[in-house]
Amino acid sequence: VQLQASGGGLVQAGGSLRLSCAASGRTFSTLYMGWFRQAPGKEREFVARIRWSGGSRYYSDSVKGRFIISRDNAEDTSYLQMNSLKPEDTAVYYCAAQDRSAGTYDSWGQGTLVTVSS
Repeated sequence: VQLQASGGGLVQAGGSLRLSCAASGRTFSTLYMGWFRQAPGKEREFVARIRWSGGSRYYSDSVKGRFIISRDNAEDTSYLQMNSLKPEDTAVYYCAAQDRSAGTYDSWGQGTLVTVSS
């Protein structure tokens, strides 16, 4: 699966952004679509995931209640709606896909930078 992330930018604290991740290739065998982020000087961390078939969602505690992950199966696209953004949300955001045959995320998109100013 090939992934193309977009939608990053500069926003003030309290604002919103929506990230998109367009998938192509063997999307029919995708189990999960996820979002991760990596802030400067920090390790990459999990943000959210959605089951491609069925749509069950899971969030990290740091974004729960503020971010919403969704997917459009017809368009093979996942979205991350980010609300009530905080400066600590500043990071490069990556989308990823886990194939049904894989035990981990095995396809990654390029990152998209989100900067939240205080």
